[in-house]
Amino acid sequence: MAFGGETIDNLGVIRDFPAQSMLTGLIANALGWRREDAGEHDRLQARLVFGARLDRPGTRIAEYQTARLLQNDSGWTTHGVPEGREPSPSYKIDRLGNKSLTLQRYRDHHADAAVLVALRLDPADEFPALNDVADALQRPARPLFLGRKPCLPTAPLIAGWCDAPNILTALQEVAPLVTSTRQRVLWPAGEGELRGSRQLDVCDERNWTSGVHGGWRPVCEGVLSQEAGT
Repeated sequence: MAFGGETIDNLGVIRDFPAQSMLTGLIANALGWRREDAGEHDRLQARLVFGARLDRPGTRIAEYQTARLLQNDSGWTTHGVPEGREPSPSYKIDRLGNKSLTLQRYRDHHADAAVLVALRLDPADEFPALNDVADALQRPARPLFLGRKPCLPTAPLIAGWCDAPNILTALQEVAPLVTSTRQRVLWPAGEGELRGSRQLDVCDERNWTSGVHGGWRPVCEGVLSQEAGT
């Protein structure tokens, strides 16, 4: 999995918990929406209320990626039109007489992690409703991936249904996905209280029209102890 954070230059860093924009994109992809459906994405993101529990944080691995690019290459973009490359002194003449360069990127991933997400949609009676989301994740319109395209799920994503007064209570009541006695949790401010937790602001929402992230939302972070029941 890869819970993407703020990408800096060619460094694709990750954060500990899933982002609002990532879950929006995951659900939208399952429903068969396209990136051009910006209004639908923005509305779904605004309705999405979720929290996450790290039952097994796993480890972080860094992937080193390279690609050979020719100066005259062009590629398709999310805008649906090909985009060329500007002349640059970085391009060197190779043995075939082509001007080329090697693009280098580093992409972090979560390895062997187990993460539970509790979510609801507010308001609940718009499309897609929670039933629509569950059906789409079970029978997606397109292949799903968890943060990056190489990160394909190896098991169904739906863990089940839970009735709870708020997100934190849902995260407290659902049994751990793996044997664990302590789990870090993240949930929206106002969705439950936990002793010893802290409140912070995260920037994880995407403007689907402009394609950039912005804005902040308040969340709480704490630790659950299954032994103590707190």
